[in-house]
Amino acid sequence: MSGHIDPLELARALLRCPSVTPADGGALATLAGAVEGLGFRCETLTFSEAGTPDVGNLFARLGSGRPHLCFAGHTDVVPIGDPEAWSIDPFGAEIRGGVLFGRGAADMKGAIAAFVGAASRFLTRRGGRFDGSLSLLITGDEEGPAINGTAKVLRWMAERGEIPDSCLVGEPTNPLRLGETIKIGRRGSLAARIAVAGVQGHTAYPQLADNPLPRLVRILAALTEARLDDGTEHFQPSDLQLTSIDVGNPAANVIPGSGSAAFNIRFNDLHTGESLSQWIRDRLAEIGGDAALDIHVSGEAFLTPPGRFTGLLARAVADKTGIAPELGTAGGTSDARFIKQYCEVAEFGLVGQTMHKIDERVDLADLAMLGEIYEAVIDSYFAG
Repeated sequence: MSGHIDPLELARALLRCPSVTPADGGALATLAGAVEGLGFRCETLTFSEAGTPDVGNLFARLGSGRPHLCFAGHTDVVPIGDPEAWSIDPFGAEIRGGVLFGRGAADMKGAIAAFVGAASRFLTRRGGRFDGSLSLLITGDEEGPAINGTAKVLRWMAERGEIPDSCLVGEPTNPLRLGETIKIGRRGSLAARIAVAGVQGHTAYPQLADNPLPRLVRILAALTEARLDDGTEHFQPSDLQLTSIDVGNPAANVIPGSGSAAFNIRFNDLHTGESLSQWIRDRLAEIGGDAALDIHVSGEAFLTPPGRFTGLLARAVADKTGIAPELGTAGGTSDARFIKQYCEVAEFGLVGQTMHKIDERVDLADLAMLGEIYEAVIDSYFAG
């Protein structure tokens, strides 16, 4: 086993890899090289599926016993947008005024580096010996379709008896300050599109046409005016938001032949994707008429009830930052939606203010503090 890994240097090495989904840019090899030096056994896994790009993933494990703590994350990043809008090279890993810049600094190469650094310090103090296993599940398909990433790695792990007891995901969970929020669950997400058919015609002769838009308006009113629920102990109320209304009719004197609308529902644990799908179908049936419905559920709501794992994570955060973290479930989806099917999972990472933005960045002090928190979590987890 080699010695201490500098998380800042590892973070900079990862940031220099242009790993925009589905490209890897050398990120997984960089990470594997770092953890292999700590004694981790590494498996690089490339998965394929028709109609989607091949994606590389990494599973690394040290030890073979229980308990088994896994850190999950992703090295892929979103596109940089307009390169001229950046004040620095998006893949230059530059440091200015105590801040590390680069695409993926906050989401989430910084957290990966912080965990590896924490693991190296833990192993150095223990002389490489501890009862249990540490592992990393790192995908290159979190920011993309998420088809050839974490979900398939987990199935591969299950087939080989590699499923952990607990998993910590390094997503940037904190809105403004490090220590504010631990995610112990996530809302589900349902996306739908409704297409209403009619008969095109002249606005002066409506009796010769069938205008689909009044029906579409009634459908949307029935959906948007309904209150789905009042929330639960750990979840805010479920929420439906219209995202698009499309007619494609540039003429003021033409009744369109069709109209469509799209919406998204972020839902809590009072619902499932199927129960909400049926609720939508029921609203359409009440209005009647010819309407086509397409629904995609990208994730179900889930919750890790507060317990030993969330408790030791919360204590580590509070001890290091002086902030009592909220155990929350707000925000978008993450790969934790796949992990929760196999083991308990919680999420904690950096401040997310600049994720996916121009000049994405992380304070060096936060990067160092996150590593201390992760080290405290590892210590507590294997303390028995």
